[in-house]
Amino acid sequence: MPYDELFSDLNTMWVLIAAALVFFMQAGFAMAESGFTRAKNTGNIIMKNLMDFAIGTPLYWLAGFGIMFGTQSAIFGGIDFFTTGDYSAILPEGVSFFSYFIFQTVFCATAATIVSGAMAERTKFSAYCIYSAVISLIIYPVSGHWIWGGGWLAQLGFHDFAGSTAVHMLGGCCALIGAAMLGPRIGKFGRDGKPRAIPGHNLPIAALGVFILWFCWFGFNGGSTVSMTGESASLAGKVFFNTNLAAAFATVAVMVITWIRYKKPDVSMTLNGSLAGLVAITAGCDMVNPWAAAIIGIAAGLFVVFGIEFVEKVLKVDDPVGAVGVHFINGAVGTILTAVFASNESLAASGLTRMRFIGVQALGVVSVIAWTTVTITITFFIIKKTIGLRVSPEEELSGLDLPEHGLVSAYADFMPSITATNPSAEALTEAAASAEAPAAASVEEAVPVTYRAPAASPASDVKITKLEILLKQERFPALKEALTEIGITGMTVTNVLGCGIQKGKPEFYRGVVQEVTVLPRVKVEVVVCKVPVSTVIATAKKILYTGHIGDGKIFVYDVENAVKVRTGEEGYDALQDVEQY
Repeated sequence: MPYDELFSDLNTMWVLIAAALVFFMQAGFAMAESGFTRAKNTGNIIMKNLMDFAIGTPLYWLAGFGIMFGTQSAIFGGIDFFTTGDYSAILPEGVSFFSYFIFQTVFCATAATIVSGAMAERTKFSAYCIYSAVISLIIYPVSGHWIWGGGWLAQLGFHDFAGSTAVHMLGGCCALIGAAMLGPRIGKFGRDGKPRAIPGHNLPIAALGVFILWFCWFGFNGGSTVSMTGESASLAGKVFFNTNLAAAFATVAVMVITWIRYKKPDVSMTLNGSLAGLVAITAGCDMVNPWAAAIIGIAAGLFVVFGIEFVEKVLKVDDPVGAVGVHFINGAVGTILTAVFASNESLAASGLTRMRFIGVQALGVVSVIAWTTVTITITFFIIKKTIGLRVSPEEELSGLDLPEHGLVSAYADFMPSITATNPSAEALTEAAASAEAPAAASVEEAVPVTYRAPAASPASDVKITKLEILLKQERFPALKEALTEIGITGMTVTNVLGCGIQKGKPEFYRGVVQEVTVLPRVKVEVVVCKVPVSTVIATAKKILYTGHIGDGKIFVYDVENAVKVRTGEEGYDALQDVEQY
C-alpha cells in the first residue's frame, strides 16, 4: 500500500473511532440525566435522549450540514437539501466525506441533548421533539458555520477547538432559556422563595454517566484533530493530556469547595465538577500548556459551584441536572480563558496579539449567546402558544413515564405486580377508554374514611387517635407540608403496594394491556391528641381529592396509650415536646 494511502486510511479510521466515541456520549448524558432526576421520569429521560439523536440525524443530513459548511456567505452556509453538493474544499486532509459527515452529525446531536436535563420532569415530550429538531436543523448549524464553517468568526481568528462555545455553551444557553420559560418543578421553591432539594433517585447511574462522558470526551476533543499523522498525532496526545488534567483538577476543586461550604464533600456537585472541567478545556485543549489546563480546571470548579447556586438561588431557575452551570457558564469561561492562557507558540501561530485574541473570543461568546437567545426564545414561545411547553400539574406529579409513555415504571424489578392477560379486541378498547377517561367520584368515594373501634379501654386519660392515610406517591409532599401547617410534628411514612376495589388501572406495554393489580402508594401514620381529628381529616381530603377513584383512604383508630422511651412519659405528655437531636 502506498505511503500516502496509508496516511489517508489512518486519518479516516481515527475520525470514525472518534465519531463512535462522541456518539456514545448520548449514553453518558442519558445515564447522568436520569440518575439526577426522579425515578418516575426515567423512561421519559431515556426516550428524549434517544429521540434527539434520531431526529437530529436526518435533519442534519437534510439541510443542517449544508447550512454549516456551505460557502454562500460568512453568515449562512447555504441550502443543500440532502447534502448532495461538493464539500471537498472543507474536508480535512486524508478524511473521506462520509467519515467527516458522521463526525459532525454526532457533534450536532450532543448540542441538542444538553437541553434535556435542564428542562427535565415537566416538559411535554412532543414539545421536546420539536425544539430539539429546531436546534439540529437551524440554531446549531448557523452558529457552527460562523465558527467551523469558514464564517465571520473564523475569519476574525475565533478559536474553539472542539466546541466549548459551538456545542456546549449553545446547548447550555438553550437550557437556561427553556428552564426559565418553563418554570420550576412543583415544590422546588417554598413560599419564601428559597429552593428545596429534590434529590435524584440513582446516584450510581449518574456517576456511570459522568464516567462514560469523561471517557468519550477523549474522542470529542482528541478526535477534533481529524488526523493521526505527522504533527497531528503529537497534538492528539497533548489534547488527551490537557483534557484529562482539567477534568481532574475541576473535580478536586469542587470536592474541596463543597467540603468547605457544605461541611461535607458533595457527591452530585463533584460529578458536575468533572463535566465542567471537560467543557471548559474543550475550546483550548490544543493551545494551552498543562499548567494552564490545570488552572482552567480549577476555574471551572469555582464557576460550576457558584454558577449552579446563582442560577437556582438568584435567578430562581430550576435546572435539575446543573446543565446551565456545567455547559453554558463553563463553555463561555473556557472559551475566553483559551485566549488568556494560550501558549506563546499558539498565539504566534494565530497571528493575533493576546488582547486582540481575548476580544475576539469574547465577541464570539456574546454573538453566539445573542443568536441562540433570540432563536430559541422564538421557538419556545411558538411551542408554548400552540401545543404547549409544559405538562399539566397532575401529569407532573404522577411522573412523565406514565402519562407520556404509558410506562408504569422504568425499573422492572420494582414495578407493581402484573397479571398476564390475553384480552380480546373489545377488552383492549375498553381498557384504553378507561385509561383515558377515569370515572369522576365524590369526595366520599374518592377519599373514604373508616373508623376503627378501640380494642380495649384506653389507658391514657386523654383521648389519643391514630390516623392512617393511604395516598398516591406524588401527593405526599403537599400532604406533608399541609399537616405540618396544622401542627402535626411527627409522622411515620412507608412506601407500600396495594389496590382498592377497582383492582388496579390497566396500562399498555408494547401494545399489550397489563392489569396492574397492586399500585405503588404511600402510607402516612400520625398520632394526635392536641390537634382535632376532624382538622387532620379535612386537611388530608383537601390535598388528596381530585375527583377520581384511587385518591386514597383514611383509617381512624383509637389508641390505648403512647409511651416515650427516652423519658418514660405516657399518654398526652409523651406526644407534646419536640425531640432534640
